[in-house]
Amino acid sequence: MRMRNDGERGRRWRQLAATCLWTASAIGCGAQSWGGPNVTTAPHVRQSTEWPAYGGDHGGLRYSPLSLVDAENVADLEVAWTYRHGDISDSDNPLGTTGFEATPILIDGVLYFSTPFGRVIALDPATGAEHWTYDHVLDQSGSYRFIVSRGVSFWRDQEAAPSAICGRRIYVATRDAFLISLDAGTGALCEDFGDAGRIDLVRGAGPELWRGEYGVTSPPLVIGDRVIVGGMVTDNVRVDAPSGVVRAFDARTGALHWAWDLAPPGFDHAAHPTTAEGYALGTPNVWAPMSSDPERDLIFVPTGNPAPDFWRGNALEMDYYGSSVVALRGSTGEIVWHFQTVHHDLWDYDVPAQPTLVDLTRNGESIPALIQGTKMGLLFVLNRETGKPIFGVEERPVPQGGLPGERLSPTQPFPLKPPPLGPLSFGPDQVGGFSFWDKGVCRKRLAKIRNDGIYTPPSLEGSLLYPATTGGVNWGGVAIDPRRQILVVNTNEIAAEVTQLVPRADFEREFPAQHDPMLAPQTGTPYVFDKDGVVSPLGFPCNGLPLGRLTAVDLNSGEFLWQRPFGTLRDVTGLPFALDLGLPNYGGPLMTGGGLVFIGAALGPYLRAYDVTTGDEVWRGRLPTGGQATPMTYRVDDLPGGPRQFIVIAAGGHPIFHEGMGQDLGDTLVAFALPVPSQSESR
Repeated sequence: MRMRNDGERGRRWRQLAATCLWTASAIGCGAQSWGGPNVTTAPHVRQSTEWPAYGGDHGGLRYSPLSLVDAENVADLEVAWTYRHGDISDSDNPLGTTGFEATPILIDGVLYFSTPFGRVIALDPATGAEHWTYDHVLDQSGSYRFIVSRGVSFWRDQEAAPSAICGRRIYVATRDAFLISLDAGTGALCEDFGDAGRIDLVRGAGPELWRGEYGVTSPPLVIGDRVIVGGMVTDNVRVDAPSGVVRAFDARTGALHWAWDLAPPGFDHAAHPTTAEGYALGTPNVWAPMSSDPERDLIFVPTGNPAPDFWRGNALEMDYYGSSVVALRGSTGEIVWHFQTVHHDLWDYDVPAQPTLVDLTRNGESIPALIQGTKMGLLFVLNRETGKPIFGVEERPVPQGGLPGERLSPTQPFPLKPPPLGPLSFGPDQVGGFSFWDKGVCRKRLAKIRNDGIYTPPSLEGSLLYPATTGGVNWGGVAIDPRRQILVVNTNEIAAEVTQLVPRADFEREFPAQHDPMLAPQTGTPYVFDKDGVVSPLGFPCNGLPLGRLTAVDLNSGEFLWQRPFGTLRDVTGLPFALDLGLPNYGGPLMTGGGLVFIGAALGPYLRAYDVTTGDEVWRGRLPTGGQATPMTYRVDDLPGGPRQFIVIAAGGHPIFHEGMGQDLGDTLVAFALPVPSQSESR
């Protein structure tokens, strides 16, 4: 077991961890124990540009107009500073495995980010010097498996004096389901918010015993005087899973302003399982980041599918808002429109990424657009005022013949443009492998399972799930250069075999001691679910390479500008050379006014830069471990050598890469910048 929190700033955490994890003490380890700020220095207010939200702005563009770093000088980038927070829990720890996937924000000259355990840290953006930390302690009673926090949010109280305590606030929502309000200047809890600075989000979503099965991994959304949170619900545990309710709290007091229960219209709450507050169980949930359009008082919510993922034939029809983009009125929670990307989703194709807002120019007219990436590798381009497709969407027939009692949609929506970011099917003639024998084994395996292309329904004999639930676009989302009207996105192309839906009676009789972590109980259904990768005996993916791509889309035409394999085998296989074949990736891109795309994401310890117009790799910087996060950028002006542009990424690895491929976990925030000019150069 490894659980680390380096430095004096982690003293109280280590004390608690020793009590909770390595003794037989019966002392309770609640999330409120030992919490508080450690102030190291008084924050120096830097003169700087800002990165005020997780996605760069409220609409998640992941774009900055900064251009001090461009294609001409990017090769000179070097590490400017690093910061290690110490929060690592590996796969030997029963608590769960960490993934440091946060994207920091920069507000009023201070850099803020969260650790996987939900601690919040404030740094000097020019040096990485620590201003303060808030030491949230993860509730040890939960069962988490993956422990992630992807960022924090900021709110400025327009009614408070500039120097007022909690006139500027940082919000974090944690994996153990607490919403926390902190003073941005000191890291102290805002005592007037909720219960002395915290709100327990499990209250309302489900029983306390479900802590960990319900939690939050995305930063809260702030619009006006509202702080809005959804929640992550563990897949395939039960039919009556925790509620996926979306709630809006008062930014000052934490009072509940509105709640959107994702049950379908006309749902009879009195006749079906609900929480104590009356929210329906088993609904879709909202685990990915949300976006907002403050001028229109709209928030845009990416939803997951109802519980469980792969069988709902005997369950209530909870799919009405499932796997959709839903526009809500920010002030009231009223539904304005919704667009479903998958009908009756039985493939875990939940909407995984932040909806991205951009104004598109078509035929001389500016159109307020929303672009949604999906796990299928399809991009839906919608009018964000109406939800209507801009490039067109058509319903196409999809495979039928599900298990008895299951409901299948006869059609699924496919956008006319842009084209699919990767293949939507593969067959025996397209298998990959190291040798003729390797490929032959893959062909034989494929011949034994059902494979009718995308949306092949789950079956007893096993069905090919392609793209996989980790395929297409994931939580890293897309980045858009609004000036060039170019979108860039990274995708996975990985096949997964749904090996069996095993009748529950057969499973309990034949496999009573089975503890395979890939098995899912789906309690309340007639089937246990199992899933496995489709690889050859030598470990080569049967669908061949690339396993990852990077694609640029011209948003004026809806066509690809360029596409290339993303990720090299260097430092993955131990070979001394880079084979640019395309690898699995988690995280997202950043685009800049310097005409560059920065991205870590791919398996391997690198942050890379690509030319936005050609797709050529123009730089790579080595990281301590994988950068499975989304980078951000800012400029600091008040420096002796003049302004510097920094590119910052979390290098923490990824739980899946750690458990399945042996990649090291990490805890380092890395900032790159051009070298400081010498005195003679700066004159």
